[in-house]
Amino acid sequence: LLLLANSWSAFMMAPAGVDAQGRFLGNVWHLLHSAFWNPLNVHRFLADIMSGGAVVLAYACYRFFTAKTNEERAYFDWVGYVFLFVTVCALLPMPIAGYWLMRSVFVFRQTMGVTMMGGLLTWLFVIQAMLIGVLFLGINYYMWQGMARLKGAERYQPYYQFVLGGLTLALFIWLTPHTLMMSGSEVKAMGGAQHPVIGNYGVMSAKNGAINVILLFTALSFLYYRRASRTMTVSWVRTGNIAIAVLFAIGMLNVIGLSVYGYYLPAKIRVGLSAPQAFTTFTVITVSLIINRIMLTRAVVHGPVQWGKIPFRGMVVLFGLSAAFTWVMGLMGFIRSSGRLSWHVSELMADVSPWAFTPDLAFAAKMVTLNMVVFWGAVLALFWMCQRGQQPVMGEEFHNAEAPILSPVPSQET
Repeated sequence: LLLLANSWSAFMMAPAGVDAQGRFLGNVWHLLHSAFWNPLNVHRFLADIMSGGAVVLAYACYRFFTAKTNEERAYFDWVGYVFLFVTVCALLPMPIAGYWLMRSVFVFRQTMGVTMMGGLLTWLFVIQAMLIGVLFLGINYYMWQGMARLKGAERYQPYYQFVLGGLTLALFIWLTPHTLMMSGSEVKAMGGAQHPVIGNYGVMSAKNGAINVILLFTALSFLYYRRASRTMTVSWVRTGNIAIAVLFAIGMLNVIGLSVYGYYLPAKIRVGLSAPQAFTTFTVITVSLIINRIMLTRAVVHGPVQWGKIPFRGMVVLFGLSAAFTWVMGLMGFIRSSGRLSWHVSELMADVSPWAFTPDLAFAAKMVTLNMVVFWGAVLALFWMCQRGQQPVMGEEFHNAEAPILSPVPSQET
């Protein structure tokens, strides 16, 4: 069903299998397999995982806030952690999938790509970048707040300031627009729409480096979380730590170096630097996780994970991440659809209705927000109605049970 729905959306943006008048040429596979079909399949498959994970995250937060017992609170704390991990696994490759989709847009029609990223819909991409940055910042904040569940995690707290500082700096670069919304007099006073200093950070060369650095810092936070309640006993602990540190240092230097190098290349060549940057990030994350996993073999565990001990603000951030996921999905869906402008099917079937128009930034933001509020209002109402019938039963089970039946088993602590 997902692939079939994607074929419809892809055909509306980049029709294939038909002639210039829209007549079917007889090959069904060409009809389905348009220029955007595969990029949309990957993009929406990851988005569906994120969407389902966001609903489960919201449910876990709701049940955590309304829990009457420590056992129930522990269980839904664990549920939130597990499904955030699943959601982040889908989020990490999303920038690469988005790059593939937009590259396909530019290859198909440069005018459509310019409309999306350099014209009418540009500022929606700026808002989207801001929300993605907030997502990664919130994920890192949740992981560091989650260390309250782990005995011995205090020793890693001094590193939090450095990770937060690196994330914030990369986030500022990621959020910097190429041009600013200004009046005519302001443009004249500045000498152009591009700021002479911060405008240099608004190009894709800088932004590709920034998002890869954010991904690397997120992986580093996860490594700290995995180590927090353990003391390594392998004989090569120092060597392993140096190897991971060197790996991250070389990876970040390579990513940043490629970003700087991109300023000296033509735009059509510069765009190709995204592939080695993504490969560097993927390699650093994968290799560091493998080394860290081997180093944790036979590590001394300071105690079980104390599920339910996460600070209240950590779960509030988790619920905010759920809402942000859906907001980003609604916004990007609008951008993709609006790229067709006045066409039902690009360059084949025009929208000639008298009320047809492409919404501006304010109208689009309000409608996406309204849809998000209506969606989460319905979801929270469903949560409330479902819980009403469960509260007495769950209360009796917790009261009469000899052991907490909802606590995660030891194999689930990691």
